[in-house]
Amino acid sequence: MDYQLMYEITPLLLKAAWVTLKVSFWSFWLGLIVSSILVATRLSGILPMVWLSRAYVSFIRGTPFFVQILVMYYGTPAFGIELDAYNAGIIAIGFNIGAYMSEAMRGSILAVDDGQNEAARSLGFSRFSTFLYVVLPQAAGLMIRSVGVLTVIMIKGSSLVSIISVVELTYQAQRIIGSTYKPLEVFTVAAVFYLIIIYGVRYIIDRSYDHYTRYLH
Repeated sequence: MDYQLMYEITPLLLKAAWVTLKVSFWSFWLGLIVSSILVATRLSGILPMVWLSRAYVSFIRGTPFFVQILVMYYGTPAFGIELDAYNAGIIAIGFNIGAYMSEAMRGSILAVDDGQNEAARSLGFSRFSTFLYVVLPQAAGLMIRSVGVLTVIMIKGSSLVSIISVVELTYQAQRIIGSTYKPLEVFTVAAVFYLIIIYGVRYIIDRSYDHYTRYLH
């Protein structure tokens, strides 16, 4: 192992890890918006909206993420939309993870006992108020866990934006390997940064879940 090389490349990979964090951060919030819209349409009962949201989720889950990134970057100019690699990567990841998050969120909502819904309605709550004050608080705990797992998967999957030359952790590691020919040392340092990011996110998820459960009780 060339420890001197590992020390020298750490600042470069640290900078790239920051890009990975930013891409993941903005993709997460975009995915959350997309998933919220999909859940609302799936639960609305309006058939055309339900069909469209189902079709979207089926398309995203049935096509490779690799292809989705390429289509977002190389295909959007055909519609007059020019995206740089960074923003194309964020949008592709956000739209992808949003579909998976929507299924996790919808499953959490449907997991709440129907008796809670019926009891609230019998007390005079409207359908919206029942969802907002009775169903959603109980489903949120399940959502934190399931959405958290998907967030970790998203961070690891963000390495695929390297195919459109976003200078994140994996892309930078590949560039350094091209000049040093020492993949073991380079990917070891990159793996350490990925572990730090992922375990940091897992810590936030666990603390958020603990705080929320204590709040409910």
